[in-house]
Amino acid sequence: MIDIIDASLLDAVSAQAKESPRLRKNHNIHKSHEEPCNRLLNAVEPGSYIRPHRHLDPAKGESVVILRGRLGVIEFDDDGAVLRKNLLIPGGKEVAANVPPGVFHTFVSLETGTVFFEAKAGPYRPITEEEFAGWAPVEGSADVPAYLGKLVETW
Repeated sequence: MIDIIDASLLDAVSAQAKESPRLRKNHNIHKSHEEPCNRLLNAVEPGSYIRPHRHLDPAKGESVVILRGRLGVIEFDDDGAVLRKNLLIPGGKEVAANVPPGVFHTFVSLETGTVFFEAKAGPYRPITEEEFAGWAPVEGSADVPAYLGKLVETW
């Protein structure tokens, strides 16, 4: 049976993100983390911090497509300088991003109710400490609000 992603599912995932301490919630479309392609909805609220990271496995590029809201995509150099910032808006000039392996990046929600579709090669493996940017604050640290504020201030 074909699974349909509809507005009520996006509403439900967004509501869960708003209630989450991390202000984000994934809804997996794939049935198992071991599948060769992981596909998910990612609801992210403003104020959620996704620590800059890169995927070192050459098969672990990721693609995102904005479904609702506004999503900032930020690319960094190896020292943490911002190389590029793009704004994804449904129906806008930029609606998707493909992040190759090895590129430091993050996503920031710029509007409540932001949801994007994400796809990357499976099987699922958590990001390792060496894949996180050492120059970015650790999630939950006191430095996060100021750092996140700088990332979103130009939008």
